[in-house]
Amino acid sequence: MSLFSVLIVEDQVRFREAFEKSLSQAGDIRLLGMASDLQQGRRMFDQLRPDVLLVDLDLPGGSGIELIRHAAQAHPDCEVMVISVFGDEQHVLSSIEAGATGYLLKDSLALDLPDQLRALRSGGSPISPVIARRLLLRLNAGTQHLHGLPAETGAAPLDENVIALSEQESRVLHLAAKGFTFDEIAQFLQVSPHTVMTYVKRIYRKLQVRSKVEAIYEARRLGWLRD
Repeated sequence: MSLFSVLIVEDQVRFREAFEKSLSQAGDIRLLGMASDLQQGRRMFDQLRPDVLLVDLDLPGGSGIELIRHAAQAHPDCEVMVISVFGDEQHVLSSIEAGATGYLLKDSLALDLPDQLRALRSGGSPISPVIARRLLLRLNAGTQHLHGLPAETGAAPLDENVIALSEQESRVLHLAAKGFTFDEIAQFLQVSPHTVMTYVKRIYRKLQVRSKVEAIYEARRLGWLRD
């Protein structure tokens, strides 16, 4: 992989030092700098324009989610990896909605940070297993919209020719809509990539589409996915 740059925004010294030590051993990663609060982080982000932003959520001066949102607007090509002690649904979903593309818990630091950042840069969405499980449980609660039940208010009526998705197919579609790759979805569902692709083909056939983008668009049109 080609060289890429990283900016760290973290207020705790011990974590900054741990991140710095980990990244210093990676020849393909250039650490541009480290900020200890929200304002400094925003200023350094605008000046340095990193390829990857590694950010905590609980920062002096405000929430890291503010910086994630700013990064998504000011430099959309930048990948954002959250590393936080917060693993609850509200923090995770708020971070993803703001523009984060990866989310690791600080107790997962046994994982190799450079490899996680490389995966992020390669189009993946590294995420701690416990968080992935919580997301899947949340998706289970939303699958009723994919089983022929009335769509949300304001959504298009269900087409008579559209066949409702199975529970596993609906999970795959929800995860794909959140930006996860098919290989990542296979890991989350603990099935083979071949099985996931079988679900994908069924989804395409049922929705009468030929691509993931079309499938997501059609599912949203039908009221099966929330933005």
